[in-house]
Amino acid sequence: MAESKKAWGGRFSKPTSKQFEKFSESISFDARLYDADIRGSIAHATMLAECGLISKTDCSRIVRGLKAIRREIEAGTFEFREDREDIHMNVEAALVERSGDAGKKLHTARSRNDQVALDMRLWAIDEVAHVYGLLREAQAALVGLAEANVALIIPAYTHLQHAQPVLAAHSLLAYVEMFERDIGRLGNASCGMLVSPLGSGAVAGSGLPIDPDATARHLGLPEVAANSIDATGDRDFILEMAFALAMIAMHLSRWAEEWIIWSTEEFGFIELDDSVSTGSSMMPQKKNPDALELIRGKTARVYGNLVALLTLMKGLPPAYNRDLQEDKPPIFDSTDTVADSLAVAIEVIDSVRFRPDRIAQQLDRGHLDATSLADYLVLKGVPFREAHRLVGELVKDCLARDCRLGDLPLEAFQKRCGKICEDVYGFLGPENCVKRASGRASTSHRRVKAALRKWRKKLAG
Repeated sequence: MAESKKAWGGRFSKPTSKQFEKFSESISFDARLYDADIRGSIAHATMLAECGLISKTDCSRIVRGLKAIRREIEAGTFEFREDREDIHMNVEAALVERSGDAGKKLHTARSRNDQVALDMRLWAIDEVAHVYGLLREAQAALVGLAEANVALIIPAYTHLQHAQPVLAAHSLLAYVEMFERDIGRLGNASCGMLVSPLGSGAVAGSGLPIDPDATARHLGLPEVAANSIDATGDRDFILEMAFALAMIAMHLSRWAEEWIIWSTEEFGFIELDDSVSTGSSMMPQKKNPDALELIRGKTARVYGNLVALLTLMKGLPPAYNRDLQEDKPPIFDSTDTVADSLAVAIEVIDSVRFRPDRIAQQLDRGHLDATSLADYLVLKGVPFREAHRLVGELVKDCLARDCRLGDLPLEAFQKRCGKICEDVYGFLGPENCVKRASGRASTSHRRVKAALRKWRKKLAG
């Protein structure tokens, strides 16, 4: 990282221009790294004292000063100065003002290059834990809604056309499964965060007798970076985090899209609570699903941030380049956007109401039991492709009569296929279809209740 000329001015004969100073500052956005920066500095100072590079007295002064600075930042009384460029120099300069020469010793065997690489890891670990917790809350909200509507049958759609009847709980659990994969991706991303780059210095490591393993141990990190060049320029963990966040945003957007459709007058499957809806500035009757629309819309920002980070990294040679200052705004924004979207999503889920009366109207349309009828014919020995054709013809008969499959008289069935008997009616109608969908991942009452028990136990643990 380019060192501040105000701190390290011996090489330069001119001060930084005001325009460039403003252009190059990052404190306006990296101030949020203060806790990670202070934790890293405390661990580094502790290691320096253990290795005899600074005295225990100086270490105590440094730690006391850093903790005091943290308290001021948290109280909102600390002055962040743009002329001190970034969070590292703001904290270090304030420390020197408080502790004199002891504060000047803190940066021994350390560069801002390995310092910021550590700060980003510590910050990311905390943020991943926060998003993880929100995903678990969202899963719990969906499971609770599923349990409250465990017997409710709704139409499932493919191509936005009536497909087959399913339990509403089964549909809700689909998103629980998506969020579980998101949790797995966050876990994978966190692996790259659990590596301490301290000791890598600017690019070549340090010639002083330091103990990077001790620093990592003080920070609770299980590994130390193996290559100083890679460690200072590695942002793979940020890209993996950005991808995981983009996937969460995508899943939230799919959920929002479905519920926007469900909340329309044409569907009317759900009613969103007034607390997460808005009106129209012109049309008094409107109740708009703005919370869902904003979740869907903000996904574009999260995607854009991922592309920005990939583009930022693609042309960088190994080790630190100042371009890496620009990794922070995109990942900060993605993290905030996804966390806020999850928090709002939980509110929407907790307050939504299903409308069984409107759902029942749709269950009688679209011949949702056609696949179940085809299964019946297969059980009677009819090859599936032949069964598919026969059921298509029976649907055509229903369209001509303006009736449901279950309303056809037995003679109409037998006219198409002599193997159909009175027992066919046990395969028709939404309830029978759901009951017979008994495969492992299916929508039967038994399977869905088992899935709910599994998720309730997992979430409780």
